[in-house]
Amino acid sequence: MARFTWALSSSTTDIVILSIFVLFLRSSLFVSAVIGDPSTIILHPPHAGSNRHTMFLPLFPSPPNSSRISSFSGNGKSRRHLQKSDTSRPNARMALHDDLLLHGYYTTRLWIGSPPQKFALIVDTGSTVTYVPCITCEQCGKHQDPKFDPDLSSTYQPVKCNIDCTCDYERKQCVYERQYAEMSSSSGVLGEDIVSFGNRSELSPQRAIFGCENAETGDLYSQHADGIMGLGRGDLSIVDQLVDRGVISDSFSLCYGGMDIGGGAMVLGSVSPPSGMIYAYSDPVRSPYYNIELKELHVAGKRLLLSPSVFDGKHGTVLDSGTTYAYLPEAAFLAFKEAVLKELHTVKQIRGPDPSYNDICFSGAGSDASQLMKIFPKVEMVFGKGHKLTLSPENYLFRHSRVHGAYCLGVFQNGKDPTTLLGGIIVRNTFVMYDREHDKIGFWKTNCSDLWARLHNSGAPSSDMSPSPSPMGTPGHISPGSKVGSIIFYMFLNLKYSKLEPHIIELTELIAKGLHVNISQVYLLDFTWEGNESLTIWSITPPKPDEYMSNTTASNIIARIAEGEIKLPKRFGKYRISNWFIESDPNRTWVKNYMGVMIVFILILIFVMAGVVGWWFWRQKRPGGGILYRPVDSVVYEQELQPV
Repeated sequence: MARFTWALSSSTTDIVILSIFVLFLRSSLFVSAVIGDPSTIILHPPHAGSNRHTMFLPLFPSPPNSSRISSFSGNGKSRRHLQKSDTSRPNARMALHDDLLLHGYYTTRLWIGSPPQKFALIVDTGSTVTYVPCITCEQCGKHQDPKFDPDLSSTYQPVKCNIDCTCDYERKQCVYERQYAEMSSSSGVLGEDIVSFGNRSELSPQRAIFGCENAETGDLYSQHADGIMGLGRGDLSIVDQLVDRGVISDSFSLCYGGMDIGGGAMVLGSVSPPSGMIYAYSDPVRSPYYNIELKELHVAGKRLLLSPSVFDGKHGTVLDSGTTYAYLPEAAFLAFKEAVLKELHTVKQIRGPDPSYNDICFSGAGSDASQLMKIFPKVEMVFGKGHKLTLSPENYLFRHSRVHGAYCLGVFQNGKDPTTLLGGIIVRNTFVMYDREHDKIGFWKTNCSDLWARLHNSGAPSSDMSPSPSPMGTPGHISPGSKVGSIIFYMFLNLKYSKLEPHIIELTELIAKGLHVNISQVYLLDFTWEGNESLTIWSITPPKPDEYMSNTTASNIIARIAEGEIKLPKRFGKYRISNWFIESDPNRTWVKNYMGVMIVFILILIFVMAGVVGWWFWRQKRPGGGILYRPVDSVVYEQELQPV
């Protein structure tokens, strides 16, 4: 859930200092004061400790001593809208990786410096600072990529100390610090360098200010991702910096993959909105984070008997990409839970996977997530002007990690706090456009897992692109707890197959080199051609046939496929990757699992039988073989003479 920190204005100043701490916890909140600042209120989760994935990502619009001027003027009016919307401006189309429920976050790839240094950054709409570990950091954890080394970049410049920022002890360079209520923290210096968005982005590399970490603690220390990419409202936000430079329109979009799938797409800048997009008003003056105007909730077509003011309490309804689940005010949660339970007739309510939480879970729904609509009700969110966004079960359920075919509600009570928090689960397989220019947020249901490839083919998620069906029910995708058997991807080449066939071995070597795998792991499964274009289907397998591939290794390989790291000479023509997916084999048969043991047992049995047969033949070949002799002193019993 999100954590909010407010520095309340006094009677002597009209400057409002706002900050948000984003926290993936799903328990209720209570209020406490920050020591040394009685005007500051922090909303804490009441329970500490959890085995759930949590991230703590703050939103810090620049205070008076920041390195840049605050985007909110003293009269409370926003200073944005300096640039008019222009869809002809380039945008940065970037792939998303990981999975919100499995990893606790989604990441994208960003390159900083000259030559570029690569980083996996968590995308977060509740943070305004982008930061990565610095090479000088001795208190940083071990992350996915090497630390940033300013000395290796010919274009790096420190942000020099000035009256608008907090300076280091020597008053030479601007610094930043992020303190988290659960004791996580990030601190370092501010620098400026060339930032690149990938070799398939229309947006050329741009100079931007970012944080170079010198210390991190808590989950920021232990996370696999390198750092944070801040997408919130604030002058240090990567979005604000690009808008202020006039290189993109004041908009960005996110699209998270569905249940069990992960991945997705992100666009910095505007795209042509598809027809059928549902919009909600977002008030930038009310708060520095992205709120929407939620009026009603419907379950199975029936409106919950709630006043619209229920969703407008305190901070209103906040849409936060850094929050995992959804949290409703008490009255709304109780009504929602009761309405859902009334619609369930074929499942049984069971205990949740974690005894420290009172999860509401159900067994007997089956493992095929595409069939959940037959069991669980449709949910609708109604925005201002009556616009409705339909939520499928994957938008409010998550899989039970210990019971096969069981699911739990991903919507929880927000304690006694009247704030409504809508996390990433709500917008799975939904293209979300943060249109900051026009103070609105758009929603469009689609298959986010392959949207990135479709964006590169068409340039925009327009409705004339027939969205491929949701891949939730298709086999071969990574499920929680499963392992990866292979990665399959489709490669189109602008080359006749008759010219391609002699170079298949070379193409195999180039694919292995680009994906950082051994050539023995790359297999051509099938091919076809039509005219001057060839379609090849490839499989990337684990190093050893009898082993699985770790989810981390598979994610890295898919990232390299998505980012176009397979480099081909000109003689292969242009190529494109149309799709990639996972072949997972979590239900291996007993024979497959114990094949080695069975082979050893059979060999031992053969040797034993051969020994027995050899001994028998040896006995037969001895003199008088087969005739039994008695010792000379043995007793000979008298026998009757038989008549002749």
